[in-house]
Amino acid sequence: MTRTLLAGLLAATLSVPAFAQAPQPPLRCAVDGTFAPHAFPDGRGGVQGFQVDMFREVARRLGRELTVDSASFSGLIPALNAGRYDFLCAPVTVTRERAEALLFTEGYLWTALQFGIRRGSAPIRSEEDLRGKTVSVNKGTPYEQWVTRNAERLNLTLLAFDTQPDAVQAVIAGRAYANLSGNTVVRYSASRTPLFVADWVLPGTQLHWGAPFRRDSGVLRNQVEDALACMKRDGTLARISERWFGDRPGPEQAENIVFPGYGPPDLPGHDATAQNPACG
Repeated sequence: MTRTLLAGLLAATLSVPAFAQAPQPPLRCAVDGTFAPHAFPDGRGGVQGFQVDMFREVARRLGRELTVDSASFSGLIPALNAGRYDFLCAPVTVTRERAEALLFTEGYLWTALQFGIRRGSAPIRSEEDLRGKTVSVNKGTPYEQWVTRNAERLNLTLLAFDTQPDAVQAVIAGRAYANLSGNTVVRYSASRTPLFVADWVLPGTQLHWGAPFRRDSGVLRNQVEDALACMKRDGTLARISERWFGDRPGPEQAENIVFPGYGPPDLPGHDATAQNPACG
């Protein structure tokens, strides 16, 4: 074999990985498919909503396919920890307790705790207006935790449901005085249900909604967060938000804020490494 031919074969062999890399498997995630407008049935056996559009765009930017399962929220984090999913595309409120057990992306939306009531009911203006009342929530959420923590102090009765629509229906049917959930979901439910009214927002409850990963998934968490940062910078995330929530988010909204480092600042799991994503 001539030296020229041998060199040519060697060069061809070395160049194969650059052009024949094995395709990466789809990213696997899950949502509560009853949490409109974040995720809800699309009429074709799948789910649609803000979360689905956002993370499909994230996956596209990572060159990956995305599979989205729908399940009860209370079972999502155990399923993630069991390895069934790579991350959760459900909106998950980032609390210190959760951040100690999971890795989160930075916030892509602000969330706050808000009550919804039946139209014609006396409005809520303070916690004292809830005294002795029954409050409905979605199981396994910070909303259930808030009612549980304050049940004795305010003489609250908790009604917990597997789905947010069931929690809203309990208010409409008179089984509960109020529903406690995230502000975006309460406002959306009120826009679709004439007997349900978005009411009082609990002061001091603004938190990140982020995507949780297992603690051993730091590389993937950072890749997803880089994609989200690019979507914030080029306005894609704001456009998706406007589509599903009805108004264009301002500069103070999380859809337009690229937070320093990776993960919600000042919480466990935050990586102070400066983001430098190759957007575009």
